[in-house]
Amino acid sequence: MGAMSSMTSSNPLSGSPVLPKAPEGWRRTDRPMKIAILGWAWLSLQGREGSGYNLNASDLAAGLALSGHKVFYMRSGMDYSLRRGMWVKKIEEWRGVSCFHLYNSPNLSPASSNFRNMEREISSPEQSAVVLRWLDEVGAEVVHIHSLEGFGLDLIPAIRASGRPVVVTAHNHWYVCPQVDLLHEELRVCDDYDGGRRCVGCIDAPRPHRRRMLRSLQQGSYELFGGFWPSIVMQLKGHLKGWIKRRGDRGPKIPWTAMPDALAVDRELALGYEGVSASGGSRIDHGYERVDVSKAPKVGRADWDTNEKFLAGKTHLVVLNNYGERRLAGVQSLNHASAVTPPSKFVLETLHAMGLKRELGRHVLLGQPHFDQLHRRAMRSPFYAQRPWNPKTATTPLRLAFMGTTRNNKGIEVLVRAIEGLEPSVRERCQFYVRASGTDWALRKRLSFFPEVALGGGYDILQLISAAGEFDVGILPHIWFENSPLVLLEMLHAGKFVLASRLGGPPEWIVPPGQDAEHPLGNGVLFAGGHHEALAKHITAMVRGEIEIPSPREVHAATRGLQSYPGHVAEVESIYVDVLRGRDRKSEAPRGVTSAGAGGAVGEIPAAVGSGV
Repeated sequence: MGAMSSMTSSNPLSGSPVLPKAPEGWRRTDRPMKIAILGWAWLSLQGREGSGYNLNASDLAAGLALSGHKVFYMRSGMDYSLRRGMWVKKIEEWRGVSCFHLYNSPNLSPASSNFRNMEREISSPEQSAVVLRWLDEVGAEVVHIHSLEGFGLDLIPAIRASGRPVVVTAHNHWYVCPQVDLLHEELRVCDDYDGGRRCVGCIDAPRPHRRRMLRSLQQGSYELFGGFWPSIVMQLKGHLKGWIKRRGDRGPKIPWTAMPDALAVDRELALGYEGVSASGGSRIDHGYERVDVSKAPKVGRADWDTNEKFLAGKTHLVVLNNYGERRLAGVQSLNHASAVTPPSKFVLETLHAMGLKRELGRHVLLGQPHFDQLHRRAMRSPFYAQRPWNPKTATTPLRLAFMGTTRNNKGIEVLVRAIEGLEPSVRERCQFYVRASGTDWALRKRLSFFPEVALGGGYDILQLISAAGEFDVGILPHIWFENSPLVLLEMLHAGKFVLASRLGGPPEWIVPPGQDAEHPLGNGVLFAGGHHEALAKHITAMVRGEIEIPSPREVHAATRGLQSYPGHVAEVESIYVDVLRGRDRKSEAPRGVTSAGAGGAVGEIPAAVGSGV
């Protein structure tokens, strides 16, 4: 095993991080700490790699640096080299955080690449030894794990044995599910592990040694030759794989000139526009052959009380194979932590149901800089107290938005089927603003028949803040046990009414109409996960005025459990102080701010999971 690189003065990137200047009013610490944060994504890429987990980890790290702490970050499982052994390399200084990457980890990240590597995921003592030496070298006093993907589960007890406290923020279900989302075949909620036997073949995962070798060759080639020749080789490889696949296909060969789309003709082509009446409807008949819906993903349908049924189940505690052993090892690893701080009560209760010690768990609300920007934007708007849409007086469509990806777990298939199932008279009074990163050609063809749908690609935070003016109602149709989805919090901070699946954490934030006497319109509506008919029903009810849409001010007033960015950084900092003092705090009410915005008074506790929402 190769030795870890030393941080000496000969390395221009070595040494203590240069701390940025804090903005006026930012709270500075009088007790600077050396904090190590672990994850798998490149920290400075923020949400562009690792999505919401890395966005939270990176902004927290930057906030701690602003407060005067020395922050160090390590990622693992993504960087490989033709050089043998494991070592750590300093990559950059970013917003006052010293960022390091561990090379040649025996555990790959993200988790989908390591799915067939359970033995090493359970225990990788050599890798843990490399991490411990790095912690010694940077002088880390406390370790905060935001993701253990790319590491071994034996790392947490090893760090605790070194005398350091460990705080673990579980952003998903990875500790008890190597697929991460508790989603069987990435299509339906996994409510029974069958002792781990159901995990076998759950996802199409690569062989770990082949993936490690491929990454070593790719990254080594880029290092030696730059980007041009390796990219040419990868393109040739892709063409070769496609040629081999076509050679093995014994189906009929169709020349590209005869493909149906090449012959597509708008059936109204000769109509022009003179004399056209509204009676024909808005549906676009452009001549494309309809996509065979039977080939669309068959996403799972959850019961209304799937959350409660899952938490009450006991079958997942059975251990029958190495996947079952891995689930058990994940819980045992967490039980060595000083504190486990998921941002959702549901995830916390899931971990407790699977064996996490109750005294270790604490619900810690997320706070992000762009949450506060969205909240301030809404409060400063001249339309803050104005209800956005009334069917009786509306001169514009009801604008609904989906923000996410094309991955099945986000539920875009549920949204598409709901749109397809709407009555034309209802759909024509709507405008759907859909922003989804990922492969989307099949979705574009299906949705192209409806001029009420604008389908765009991915987005970044800057676009997100301006996009708040593009819609009135948010849609969150996920099909997995969501934790504390950033998109839900973004919409609530922006003062938007939300239609959300009743799976995982969102019921902790959504207050349906009529549930709160002080705020009768609530801040959203819940529906059973995967039930596109229920989603279509709620959209129809809004269009017909049966569900009244509150103003941003009313949404903020009805929402509990929002946290400011300064409040989040301060709370996490207080947890570090507690665990360093050896007072691992028991679970308690979150210290959020009220919906009055950042810096408000202490908020009420959000409704518990399964409390009738």
